[in-house]
Amino acid sequence: MCGVVAAVSLDGASRPVDLQPALAALQHRGPDGRGVWTDPTGAAALGHVRLAIVDLARGAQPLASEDGAVVATVNGEFYGFEAQRAELQSRGHAFATGSDSEVLVHLYEERGDARATVDELRGEFAFALWDRRRRRLVAARDRFGIKPLVWTVRDGQLLVASEAKALFALGVTARWDRRSFAHVATHQYLPPDRTLFDGVHAVAPGHMLVAEEGDVRVVRYWDLDYPLEGSADPTDAEERRDALLAALDDAVDVRLRADVPIGFYLSGGLDSAAIAALAARRSATRPRCFAVSFGHAPYDELDHARCVADHIGATLEPVPVDQDALVESLPEAVRCAEGVGINGQFAAKFLLARAVARAGIKVVLTGEGADEALLGYPHLVEDVLRDSPAAQASVWRAALHRDTGACRGVMMPDGQIELPGVRRTLGAVPTWFEAKALLGRRVGALLSDDARAHVERRDVWGDLLAGIDVSGQLAGRPPVIRSAYLWSRLAMTGYIVRTLGDGTEMASSIEGRPAFLDHRLFEQTRRLPVDLLVRAGVEKWLLREAVTPLLPDAIARRRKHPFLAPPITAFSTGRVEAFVRDTLAADLPFFDRRRVNDLLDGLPSLERSQQAAAEPAVMIALCTAVLHRQFRMEVGT
Repeated sequence: MCGVVAAVSLDGASRPVDLQPALAALQHRGPDGRGVWTDPTGAAALGHVRLAIVDLARGAQPLASEDGAVVATVNGEFYGFEAQRAELQSRGHAFATGSDSEVLVHLYEERGDARATVDELRGEFAFALWDRRRRRLVAARDRFGIKPLVWTVRDGQLLVASEAKALFALGVTARWDRRSFAHVATHQYLPPDRTLFDGVHAVAPGHMLVAEEGDVRVVRYWDLDYPLEGSADPTDAEERRDALLAALDDAVDVRLRADVPIGFYLSGGLDSAAIAALAARRSATRPRCFAVSFGHAPYDELDHARCVADHIGATLEPVPVDQDALVESLPEAVRCAEGVGINGQFAAKFLLARAVARAGIKVVLTGEGADEALLGYPHLVEDVLRDSPAAQASVWRAALHRDTGACRGVMMPDGQIELPGVRRTLGAVPTWFEAKALLGRRVGALLSDDARAHVERRDVWGDLLAGIDVSGQLAGRPPVIRSAYLWSRLAMTGYIVRTLGDGTEMASSIEGRPAFLDHRLFEQTRRLPVDLLVRAGVEKWLLREAVTPLLPDAIARRRKHPFLAPPITAFSTGRVEAFVRDTLAADLPFFDRRRVNDLLDGLPSLERSQQAAAEPAVMIALCTAVLHRQFRMEVGT
């Protein structure tokens, strides 16, 4: 896992650029080495900072083909590269390293086509590849957006990097994108191709950027492609269960390949427990697992994590996190992740990754992606039950709402709101859209008059859905699948794997490997009928059936519990309150200080549930203030 930078002159003229400042800005992504390659014409340059995982001695980058005609800088891991390497060697390709990344340049040489090359890659990755003969840059991001990749054009030069801060180091102005902020203020998430920074674009998941002959285009090479409703094959549940377990086992197996120590996040939930259990079956030593401990219910899951660790023969290393630690780490977490959070989970994941790094671990397997692929979130279960004809549906819904109270105001709506434009476009409003629209209403109440008017002038929901392939990816699918698709492409990509995942892990030079986000596994799970995923109001039914023999029964049957930190706005200590108030009293774009202070002043008189509902709006304001200060950002028009 590493950091990448590329600079290409769009008109082919020599534009020498010093990439060292950008690489210094990405040092946290790759403390083990740094390299730069410059085209002899001066029209292109590639840079790399390395986190050494495979072939520690010889895996320096950028990497080149035998004749130097293809050069690449890679972030991430390619799984199954050993078989690809053997096939390429049989066709005459000579490898200079044992690195998985080197497969890319030879595969591109052999296939001669960017799309054909990316189609054969398995893993989480972002790369920039320069084809010297064609004067072509190809920059691609993995199918689920696990690894970030951003780009901009400045003074006739295309700049590509793992993080926006690398572009700022090259002279790009750090300025708020007000259109992007309108999305955050309305529903928290960004469209997949946007960042919070004006002029800085994200390469969307499953897309690649191609720059050639002065033209820059971004093309899709993969999407979730759920099958149409009613097209599932008739394979029985038992056969599907066994196939799911085999595919998950394979996804875990390939992610255990590393020349450095590997650890596991263990929350006590079904997903991370299943991964750790499958890994334990293959390990000659006790797996090392790490779990956040908040110290009080209902947020603390340490006892559940300990139950799993004892059952599978793993060691568990708790990471105690209190609210003082959350606010102390928040500024650095925001700076590294370049995002806005809604809960202290953001900082807690940062502290978890730091503890893992201090324990000497460089690679950690994680459980992200299971809830998207297998309908694990409460709001997806609600989507199923709302339209269920089952006589018991109302009973199952009541149980769902009772068991997932911590999700109210975060994933589940805590009130009612109408989104007629969404309903017209999609035919039904996803439950989580309602929850986020209610959050947007709370955020809107805190905005300055100017910012509120700017948001209200835009059809933000229409803008969001205009960037989605509604006719190709959503039409003809059940409502819950439409909801899951949108969650995967918006919430998972922009927040769960970017902000909570890569952003917090790479801040401590940790490579996260989410086994459930293996595209081969997903291409199997997407064909599963909904009634095998949600049954009798219980989420991830087929996964539970598959992993029950591996886990304690209490864990295998436990309901989904999202990873959430206790509300910072409960102000458990004077230090926490001082941090929040001082941060929000400083330079605060978009928000009205009086409105924010009035909310803070009124928090102690609110019931705990109301405080929890207010937390996401306050956190958005808090993270906005921190991000603004960290990058000395300007506010655009």
